[in-house]
Amino acid sequence: MRPRRCPCGSSETFDACCGRYLGPDGAAPPTAEALMRSRYTAFVDHDVEHLLRTWHPSTRPATLELDPDTRWRGLEIVDHEAGGLFDPEGIVEFRAHHRDGVQHERSRFARVDGRWTYVDGSVTR
Repeated sequence: MRPRRCPCGSSETFDACCGRYLGPDGAAPPTAEALMRSRYTAFVDHDVEHLLRTWHPSTRPATLELDPDTRWRGLEIVDHEAGGLFDPEGIVEFRAHHRDGVQHERSRFARVDGRWTYVDGSVTR
């Protein structure tokens, strides 16, 4: 059986890429882009716990329900600003392709207790 490719489009296997960040004992993604990729993969896999755990406390919803009918087709990183190993904040612009279209967003990320978190995003049309 061939290893599963990571849904985030990195060309790595799931275990070598986003798989190491998901789950209750997942490692902290080292960059804002790595967190963005892991969050996309969490949407693909309907991993609500990862999405809530990596959401900034000031903007995190109490609950999150994902549409089970959404079929994600691929992630395209368009741009990023800061968000590196030593940055306190970062921005990642992406296009998340799904069966019914594309979600184009510029997302803001910030570190909380040394871990990257998703703050919010502005959807681009």
